[in-house]
Amino acid sequence: MRFLRSENIFYNSASISQLDRQLLYSHKSCVLWLTGLSGSGKSTIAFELEKCLFMNKIKTYVLDGDNLRTGLNQNLGFSVDDRMENNRRIAEVAKLFIDAGIFTICASISPFREGRLLARQLFQPGRFFEIYIDCPVNECIRRDPKGLYSKAASGEISNFTGISASYEAPDRPDLVVKTDRLTIEESVQKIIQFINSNELI
Repeated sequence: MRFLRSENIFYNSASISQLDRQLLYSHKSCVLWLTGLSGSGKSTIAFELEKCLFMNKIKTYVLDGDNLRTGLNQNLGFSVDDRMENNRRIAEVAKLFIDAGIFTICASISPFREGRLLARQLFQPGRFFEIYIDCPVNECIRRDPKGLYSKAASGEISNFTGISASYEAPDRPDLVVKTDRLTIEESVQKIIQFINSNELI
């Protein structure tokens, strides 16, 4: 799927800058991009992390891949082109969110390195962090919280990442969280430690 860029469009700059918003909110805005297989724990970790940040008065929001496919991305399927477009749209929305001063957590399989690299390139250095939610596919299959692996194995779902479609693990993620070894709470704390060590809040 390829979309043509519209002509005669002019970007309008805001009178309130990202820095203005950060000073008002007393924290930086950035993107934490959680990538990993279905069932690895991305969404669960993202929403628990959001709750933790919110309780500490951080303006934050989760852009969840499944949630976005019910609205903004509902016209996309699971071909390579559609997955790349899904990835691009999430990144563009995240860019708007951090411009608004919001600490943005993206939870999306985003299976292709190219797609994640293109997402990173939308942001200034120090504003995008790729977090690999690392869980062996066998453990994801054992968990199968949505029953998707069972459907993929029976042929009900085609182009399913980890079964009939590939997942390209990050080469050099900013952080790796091994959810077959850590609890949800431990995983969230590891990300909080990463946030603090990078002075993001």
